[in-house]
Amino acid sequence: MQESLTRDTRLALDLALTVRHDGHGGVADDLADPAGLTTWVRAHPDTVPDTDAFAADQASLTAVRDLRAAVRTLFAHAVRPAGPSRADAARLLPVPEAVARLNAAAARTPTVPVLHWPEDAEPAVRTRAADGVHDLTATLAQAAIAFLAGPDRQRLRACHAPRCVRYFLKEHPRQEWCRPSCGNRARVARHHERHKTDQGA
Repeated sequence: MQESLTRDTRLALDLALTVRHDGHGGVADDLADPAGLTTWVRAHPDTVPDTDAFAADQASLTAVRDLRAAVRTLFAHAVRPAGPSRADAARLLPVPEAVARLNAAAARTPTVPVLHWPEDAEPAVRTRAADGVHDLTATLAQAAIAFLAGPDRQRLRACHAPRCVRYFLKEHPRQEWCRPSCGNRARVARHHERHKTDQGA
């Protein structure tokens, strides 16, 4: 399924997933410092021209982290009435502030539509910076806007398995968790909870 995601959906999800479970009951941040952002951008060649030469500084890190907070707030808004990721529950922005932050970031680089039509594929429209100058935060914000306004948003869910803080796209009607390992943890937790309740009765 991952291969069929649009560029915008993939970028928006991948940005949100830089907040993750650390494997020890806490939350890890892949964008904790400029080196983390540099690594992440270099793994996403669609974000800036000459990705291999990209080197984040503190200003670009702050801008991307501020944008990520807005994106995760809007993801939490999108999954209602279900609850947000537990990593977000106590730090959500007001929705109007998140929308304003996203729109302001997207406006940092004016874009124009460009037609791509490979010989063996359907035509597709992508955007390109109008003046040839790309802003990383604008690229990520524009991807998030396209995702949030597009059909994939309807499949967005927060994984509520123990210790998980991920958002994911629901791929089939019975899917409740982002990964099979999360489903296993949730079933084990339910079993322990029932066992504890039975013993207390």
